[in-house]
Amino acid sequence: MLSSPPSEIRTEFSNPASHSSPHETGWQRQGKLWSNLKELGDLLRIPSAVSLADDELLFQHVQFKTGQRVHTIGQPFDSLYVVHSGFLKTVLIDEFGNEQVLSFPMKGDLFGVDGIHTRHHASEAVALSNCDLILLPFKKLTALGRTHAEFEHAMYSVMSRELVREQSMVSMLGALSAEARVARFLVSLSDRYADMGYSSKLFNLRMTRHEIGSYLGLTLETVSRTLSAFNEIGLISVDQRSIGIKDIDSLKTLRRLPPSSSRAKQLAARKQKAAGVTQLAASA
Repeated sequence: MLSSPPSEIRTEFSNPASHSSPHETGWQRQGKLWSNLKELGDLLRIPSAVSLADDELLFQHVQFKTGQRVHTIGQPFDSLYVVHSGFLKTVLIDEFGNEQVLSFPMKGDLFGVDGIHTRHHASEAVALSNCDLILLPFKKLTALGRTHAEFEHAMYSVMSRELVREQSMVSMLGALSAEARVARFLVSLSDRYADMGYSSKLFNLRMTRHEIGSYLGLTLETVSRTLSAFNEIGLISVDQRSIGIKDIDSLKTLRRLPPSSSRAKQLAARKQKAAGVTQLAASA
């Protein structure tokens, strides 16, 4: 990373929705970190075959605090964003202020593409944690594409990757039961944490159960009940927002949960087996 003189700018984002609150706008820190083209390519997981060894092309980082909006619906489009660290959500907001979660951008994800068509953002991006983003000014990207054709093609590939992920989600919502949706969501999170270099077996949910429900087309109660059931039958462990993956294969193939009566029998059998093992170990 390269550095530049730090600066702070006061940024007030206009929000067309009526539910804005004071903590959602505020100080946006900008300045200390910059990334060159190769660092950007590594973060986006662009194949190493693409030549990106141009240290003179720099992209500035900008930081947002939890709850701050990165862009709002209707805001003029001028940049794409790459997540360097942190977690966000993108949402649509109706006239009554209700949110529909569209995605959860994480490290290495590109977002803001929705603004290219009309030159205004069609969705809103909100930080779910403190975030460090890399700004990709769109004019700079288009100029770059004229001199770095391989990079331009790689960026199209990255955008296509995001589109395929969204299409996969839409397909899942129409074809799977509520329990299967939650299971696949956990599998997806596990894979994405692994891609970021973190544990795929134990991680924290940065989003609320309500936000998960909005993303999956489910109620908060259904999400909570399903997570509790998964915990009960031993597929996962749940400790508030901490999720431990215990049986990833079953989560990948789960279609529906067994009836509650069957789950109770399975739980009793596991407890009895565990008690027997404990007793055997004590007597040894």
